[in-house]
Amino acid sequence: MSKSKNIDLTEGSIAKQMIAFAIPLFLGNLFQQMYNMADSLIVGNSLGSEALAAVASTGALTFLLVGFFSGTAMGAGVVISKFFGARDYDNLRLAIHTDVAFGIVAGLILTVLGVAFTPQILLWMGTPADVFPNAVLYLRVYFLGSLAVLLYNICMGILQAVGDSKHPLYYLILSSIVNIVLDLIFCGVFKLGVEYAALATIISQFLSVVLCMSRLMRVQDVYQVRLREVKLHPDMLKQILAMGLPTGLQNSVISLANVVVQSNINAFGKMAMAGCGAYSKVEGFAFLPVTCFTMALTTFVGQNMGAQKYDRVKKGVVFGIVCTIILSELTGFVINGFAPQLIALFDSEPQVVAFGVQQAGIATWFFFLMAFSHASAAVMRGAGKPVVPMVVILTAWCVIRIIYITIATSFIHDIRVVFWAYPITWSISSTIFLIYLLRGNWLPKKKAEKGFSSCN
Repeated sequence: MSKSKNIDLTEGSIAKQMIAFAIPLFLGNLFQQMYNMADSLIVGNSLGSEALAAVASTGALTFLLVGFFSGTAMGAGVVISKFFGARDYDNLRLAIHTDVAFGIVAGLILTVLGVAFTPQILLWMGTPADVFPNAVLYLRVYFLGSLAVLLYNICMGILQAVGDSKHPLYYLILSSIVNIVLDLIFCGVFKLGVEYAALATIISQFLSVVLCMSRLMRVQDVYQVRLREVKLHPDMLKQILAMGLPTGLQNSVISLANVVVQSNINAFGKMAMAGCGAYSKVEGFAFLPVTCFTMALTTFVGQNMGAQKYDRVKKGVVFGIVCTIILSELTGFVINGFAPQLIALFDSEPQVVAFGVQQAGIATWFFFLMAFSHASAAVMRGAGKPVVPMVVILTAWCVIRIIYITIATSFIHDIRVVFWAYPITWSISSTIFLIYLLRGNWLPKKKAEKGFSSCN
């Protein structure tokens, strides 16, 4: 067994420790984004616009189902990071083994739900008839790998919660390479169809799970996983669900709203679906700094709250949020400037490129709002307040977004009306989060008398 060398976020320079933790997360998510793009790039160039539209149109639906269970499992990461920060190793072990057991159960449930209900949900989304068969094939194969997707997220969350962000990076790099190679073989060489792009994804996910679980079982540390101890401990499961269900619901809410957005995009035809799908893959790069710093923020806040280092929490929150905003908006500027070339990588059809460029021209200027909302939600989760971001995002990103789209599109049949749904709702959620952060209600009252500004 190997002895771990993880980052303890409760000690040392805040900037140095958070950046050291975030860099592997950034690189890992970069590779993940690359192999997510590989599906669309290879499918679009090898199988055509119709196949690209089928793959692109499934993103909101996959996140709707996977996001709920993955978000719920994220609650375990907060619980684990707090036990780790407080050096409560008995409860730490209970939380880890309950988390793995939950992932197995949730993965099996998601497999059944995904395979059974995919056609009906695609019909509700108004998926065009010429795209529908390929979309069903892609999604059903994808959901057959649900167990691997959820277990990898759980194993990765355990490692990150105890300060290990390097090993998930190594596993993502290897799985990304495998996914891209299989995509090229299945779709690029043999032209086997979109279902084989999904097969390439789940094979690479299963590889990641094997590697990640192997690490957890071999490591000589307090967070080692022992198969005989993997079971659902009721009291610990309650703690995990109390933290995770709000995040799971939040993910589903975002996805539900995005399904509504996708349904409206579908109404403009397969070229719009392909163009907006290609843009969503490019936009994923703007989420890289958001994802890595939100993960770092949740772990940082969780560990330091467990250690009761509240002043350190506030200083880390300022640093993490500022980094997230700056990096995300800089990425947005690059995407905006090179949008035609980036969209054309997926499909050079002029109509496809035009739709993608239109969406980029609106959304990229407001990435700083998206970044601030996600970072604030991560802080709330790490502080043990997962209901707050759930309510804010439920209100802004679901209710208001759907109301806006429903009303606006009934008067104006212009796809740009749909694109504006994101900046408008990002601004609303950011305003609410800013007020909440400044009030300092997310910290224990005795430590928050001067509010958020006391960290300066």
